[in-house]
Amino acid sequence: MSPFIVALIAFILILIFRMLNVASQPQKPKLIYKDEKFAELLREMVPCLAERYIPTRLWGFSGHVQTALHSLIGRKKCPWPIGERIPIALADGSTLTYDVYQPLDVHPSGEDVTLVLCPGICNSSESIYIRTFVHHAQRQGYRCSVLNHLGALKSVRLTSHRIFSYGCTKDLHEMIKHMMDNYPHTKVVTVGFSMGANLVIKYLGEKRADTPSNIIGGISICQGYDALSTMKHLLVWSNFRRFYLYVMTENMKRVLMAHQQLVLHEEVKSRFKLCERTIMSTSILPEFDEAYTRKIMGFNSIEELYKDSSCSSYLDNVSVPLVFINAEDDPLIPQPLLKWPHNYAQQNEKSAFILSAHGGHLGFYEGGLILPNPVTWLDRTAVGVADGIIRLSQSK
Repeated sequence: MSPFIVALIAFILILIFRMLNVASQPQKPKLIYKDEKFAELLREMVPCLAERYIPTRLWGFSGHVQTALHSLIGRKKCPWPIGERIPIALADGSTLTYDVYQPLDVHPSGEDVTLVLCPGICNSSESIYIRTFVHHAQRQGYRCSVLNHLGALKSVRLTSHRIFSYGCTKDLHEMIKHMMDNYPHTKVVTVGFSMGANLVIKYLGEKRADTPSNIIGGISICQGYDALSTMKHLLVWSNFRRFYLYVMTENMKRVLMAHQQLVLHEEVKSRFKLCERTIMSTSILPEFDEAYTRKIMGFNSIEELYKDSSCSSYLDNVSVPLVFINAEDDPLIPQPLLKWPHNYAQQNEKSAFILSAHGGHLGFYEGGLILPNPVTWLDRTAVGVADGIIRLSQSK
């Protein structure tokens, strides 16, 4: 074998070794907080916080691989929970749907408890990571109510020109109110994933007059907290972030195309001054939002849209316990964006910020050499946090 071939093989192996980050070691997650009593409650209810998070050994130490596998494959042996899909006719002509999954056991608290789940961008109750989380939560005694973002389900036809957007919380609000009519005595913990986490925290900080008092806490998972700052980081190629931004943009365009006859009807394009060719030629979200989202939402500029849409503008108004969960190796959420949960947890009672060294964006696979465990570290941690919030509500 020639020296050149040997050198090339060595280079490729070193590159793979570095990409997989296999030299990294399992670490305990960091817990940032001000309230020692709340932190002790979380440590009691979430055993994961006292243990090292051990990702799947061969590839789990790479945030990119965790993120890619989450996006492309989802979870191992994903169950398909049996639930009821409920439609709601909204005042603007939209038809919102959400899925309700009943608990498979009695919750240890003895209470009727519901997790309201808000999925990530372009996701729904049929997304694999949501199904896995629902199944795990059901087994721990939780009812789960999952918002289906308008337009995210191809099988559910739109009845108005509107699809979901980054900061529009009225769909979440309508779902929660409708669910509370059926379960008026349940205690509710809201759980948001990525974009859905922004919606959850923004909703809790909006202080609507008719927000149900049954909501006793919120959990934010893998979000960026501030759209303006997030976009500035995603626009650079560092850590392949601009590639991820391109993928998200293509997903948004696919949603539009799936409902093209309604959302890009000639009357709609005329009313909102939309150019279909411009929308479909966009390659990054700011371009898409300039061509489509801000016009549909009625904002004068991207800056205005992003500021109003970001939960960072509403955090100080939240009055229920909040727990934030992020991973240090999340390729979509760089370190500067974590100042919001870090500062909030250090300055507010009954709040905490859980930061793991590994996990990527919504991955958090654990166990095994190649094949991970069916239940992820995130599933176990988030349900344990909800248990802690339930316990806290009982001590009042």
